[in-house]
Amino acid sequence: MARPIKETPELFGKDAERFMKLISQPRPASKEEKERGRKAYEWMKSISNFTM
Repeated sequence: MARPIKETPELFGKDAERFMKLISQPRPASKEEKERGRKAYEWMKSISNFTM
């Protein structure tokens, strides 16, 4: 049986400000990250067998 998921803590003050700044200005993915994502996608696509 799985353990229960704990509640997510709330952020206040400077922690909340830093979090909001980080999520409002995401950094662009590098070419290596994009290529790694494409390879993972192609691999998953190759082993998937979806029927409709």
